[in-house]
Amino acid sequence: MKRSPAILKTRRGGGGGLGFAAIAYIGVDYLRFISPVWHDRLQPALWTILAIAAIIRVPFYKHWSLELRSAIPFIFAMLFLLSALLFEAISVRSVTAVLGLDWNNDASPLPDVGQWFLLSLNEKLPQTVVDILRARIIGLHHFLMLFIMLAFSVLFESVEAPGLGLGARYMFTMGIGRLLRAITFISTILPSARPWCASTRFLVPEHPHPWAQKYYVPYATDSNAIRNIINWDTAYADPGEYDPEFRPDWGSMSFLIDFLRPTAPEGSSAWYHLLKKASGGCNDLIYSGHMLVAVLTAMAWTEAYCGYSSALIWIFVIHSAQREIRERHHYSVDVVVAIYVGIMLWKMTGLFWPMKDRSKDTRLHRLKKIQGRLMRAAKDDDIEAIRELLKEVEVSNQVRENSSSKAMWLFSGGTIIFTLSMVLLAFTLTSDG
Repeated sequence: MKRSPAILKTRRGGGGGLGFAAIAYIGVDYLRFISPVWHDRLQPALWTILAIAAIIRVPFYKHWSLELRSAIPFIFAMLFLLSALLFEAISVRSVTAVLGLDWNNDASPLPDVGQWFLLSLNEKLPQTVVDILRARIIGLHHFLMLFIMLAFSVLFESVEAPGLGLGARYMFTMGIGRLLRAITFISTILPSARPWCASTRFLVPEHPHPWAQKYYVPYATDSNAIRNIINWDTAYADPGEYDPEFRPDWGSMSFLIDFLRPTAPEGSSAWYHLLKKASGGCNDLIYSGHMLVAVLTAMAWTEAYCGYSSALIWIFVIHSAQREIRERHHYSVDVVVAIYVGIMLWKMTGLFWPMKDRSKDTRLHRLKKIQGRLMRAAKDDDIEAIRELLKEVEVSNQVRENSSSKAMWLFSGGTIIFTLSMVLLAFTLTSDG
């Protein structure tokens, strides 16, 4: 589909600014490792400049009616994402708790060809290149902020409105991805690439859950026992004796005790210390949640904005992927699966996502209505009549888009405040994934 020259001109005018802001944000944040003093000076200044620039543009934004139509899907998408994250947080603790700390400490990591390959590259590449590959240039909160910058750029007409529609699609796609991820890693429990992780992060029983005691432990290290259970298709071995399970009084939430397996030192709920603050997991959680966020951000940026900065973000995605493997946060399979799942999910939601700018369709519809009059004016070489007819189409569209009502101004102010609050929460709550 060809874009009009006016739209292309707008994209070029505002495009460089968004790309420069993204690069400046990544660069200034990386100063924390190079020069903490300059980081402490420049980061607040950059945030202040970006916030003031966005606030100044708010009165000149012409598409608040589109944003208003996107508000309800945005809220529902956010609630869906929060529900998916809650389910994921319960599942993350459950896969560690079900087998207990003894298994997590003793289970050997899986052989990972990707880890071997990166270690071999360390021996062959120049040290400068290896240092760049090891550098913590970009993390989860960077990708989240890059998307927020992309959504806010509708104020500068760098990307197509509505910004809330883009945000709703991002959160909805993320919610689907998080649900699929949780269903995947709770189906088969895999050992961590960092065997010590569970002991340092989780306070769960040393011994396995009664289900694991009955259906897994007696057969895990005996090939003959595995052969028998395949042939007989029934659990037959004596699991032995274990300490009884601690069961606090959680009232209506007691059904979660078997999944979360709290211990006595953790005390009562509130609620379960905000579900232990939903920290990242230790078992191999296929696929990588960090990479899902990175890929969805890159896909959104590529589709909505494109340009050199989109290519740079994909480079950041690849850099982040090899770091996830190099630092053994994930196995290579987790990273590979997250990349193609993220791409396919974004493409899938794009097939039916309704939050598009309908102004073009409206203009086309009105042009069809005046097509006969335009043809007659063209035959008569009546340029003034053609101009009046086209002006009528544009004016009717502007009447729909522009609104000076108090309700619209209240909505716009509330949207900006709410979104900025979400930005602060994203930084506060996602620092560790």
